Amino acid sequence: MGIDLYYDDLSPFCNSVRLLARALGLQLDLKERNTDKDEQLTPEYIQMNPQHTVPTINDDGYIMTESRAILRYLVGKYGKDDSLYPKDLKDRAIVDQRLDFDAGTLSARWQFVCMYPVVKDGKKSLNEAVLNKLDEALGILDIYIKKSGGYVAGNHLTIADFAIVGPVSCIEMMELLDVSRHEHVWAWLSKCKAEMNGYEEENGCKVSNNKEWIRNALA
Repeated sequence: MGIDLYYDDLSPFCNSVRLLARALGLQLDLKERNTDKDEQLTPEYIQMNPQHTVPTINDDGYIMTESRAILRYLVGKYGKDDSLYPKDLKDRAIVDQRLDFDAGTLSARWQFVCMYPVVKDGKKSLNEAVLNKLDEALGILDIYIKKSGGYVAGNHLTIADFAIVGPVSCIEMMELLDVSRHEHVWAWLSKCKAEMNGYEEENGCKVSNNKEWIRNALA
C-alpha cells in the first residue's frame, strides 16, 4: 500500500514531493484535488488539513502537510542514507536555510507578488517592480548555488534542490523572467532535469500546463 498524496497538477510544490518520492523509490497513491474547483474545501479534506492546501500526505494514518515538511519527513523515514538531508549539524543547517529562503523569499515572491494578483485579483499584467523583486530572489539563489558547488545546498542533490526546482522551473516555463541570465541557476536547472528521476513526467509536463494557465489568465 502506497502513501496517499493529495495534489494539484498546477502546484510545483506537489511536483517536488512527487520527484522526491521517485528518488526514494516510493509508491504514491495519487488523489487529485483541483483547487480551481475548490475540491480542497470539502469537510473531509479540511478535517485532514485545516489549511486546506496541497500537498498533503497520508502515510498509513500519519498526516503531514506543507511540502517542505513532507520532504523532510519522507527522507527521514525512507531515505537509505543522509545524502539528501545530512545529519551533520552544519550541513543540515545549510539545507534548512535554503528551504526557509525558498518559503520566505523565492516562492513567496513568485506566489504572492506574481501569481496571486493575476489569479485572485484578475490583473492582466505584471508590473516591472514586481518582477524585479522576483529577479532579485533568483540572483540570491544564483549566489547560493555558486557558493555551494553547483547545487542549492552542497555539491550534490539534497531536498533543497527538490523543493526549489518546482518554482524555478515554473518561472522559466512561464517566461516570467529570463532565468538564463543567472548563470549558476541556469546550469543547476539543467542538472536537475538530467539527474532527477522522472523529471519530465513528475514536473516538466505539468509546468507546461502552468504556462498555458498563466497565459490564459493574462489574456
